[in-house]
Amino acid sequence: RGSAITIAAMAAGAAGRRVASTSASARGSEDERRARGGPRPRQANRRVVVAAPKRRATAARTALEDERCSRGRRPSPRQARTRRVAAARSMAGSLGFELDRSKHFDEIWRTSPGEGDNIVGVVGFGSLLSEKSARSTFDSVLNFRLGRVTNYRRIFSHVAPIFLERGIAKRETKEMASLSVEEGTEADSIVVSLFDMKAEEVPAFIAREEEYRFVAVQPKELDGTASEGLHVMCVASCDEDFISNYGKERFMERYGRYDIERVWADDLLPCPVYLRHCVLAAEKMGSACHDSFLDYTYLADRKTSIRNYLADRPEILTELPPDHLAERYGG
Repeated sequence: RGSAITIAAMAAGAAGRRVASTSASARGSEDERRARGGPRPRQANRRVVVAAPKRRATAARTALEDERCSRGRRPSPRQARTRRVAAARSMAGSLGFELDRSKHFDEIWRTSPGEGDNIVGVVGFGSLLSEKSARSTFDSVLNFRLGRVTNYRRIFSHVAPIFLERGIAKRETKEMASLSVEEGTEADSIVVSLFDMKAEEVPAFIAREEEYRFVAVQPKELDGTASEGLHVMCVASCDEDFISNYGKERFMERYGRYDIERVWADDLLPCPVYLRHCVLAAEKMGSACHDSFLDYTYLADRKTSIRNYLADRPEILTELPPDHLAERYGG
């Protein structure tokens, strides 16, 4: 037992002598370097960047989700969204593609260059040609301007309950149609407004425009260059799609109380107050926008342009809205 203690002590002493020898050797090398005037050896960068706790925790959760989903052979939420964005960009041809309303259009979300918020591009083709109207409808309207969408035309072909609620629809003559766009030909090209809204507003946007299909399109700026990112546009739909999305009960709640059996129909005429509002809004945005609205907007018959319709019905442009709606429908 005494021998074992002696051997351990001898080993510890040897280790200590080696450490001391190494330190002395290092000091000697440093002294020799200084004497020669050589450069200091490059030292490793010791700066350590520590992520903020919230960011670090989010990254950890994302990595864990990716790992779990990989083991289960299914994409994580982050991977799924990345794939949807990639697919969206590859699918965006001349007519675009339909967006998933249940995912709040995250296929086309972009990041605002200034504040870093998620934003969604919007195409305005009727009342939203008016910047005043857009700002009264959305909480956030960013980079409002004019642009162009090809292969689509405007059409007055569906009933808007809001016109009935506000008393500006004329049921006896079926003058109660609102505006949408539908696929046209290569010759069709409409001047529109373009702007961005914050992604947090998408649910409210969908609720306001629930009767439409939502299509992602690639608009152009007026100079012909492609706009940044894809934009959502409200496209003509049908009653069957509405019922499929929201159910028959919702359809009856919104339209049945006005005894409306068909929302999308070919025998409707524009609501006069709303048509006047859109024409005035387009006129205020300049001749290119005004002419586009008159020549590439049609009645539900798909034949009569608004220019020709107003030539037969000029009184529509001189008929003022009710006083309490004068601001809302003043172009």
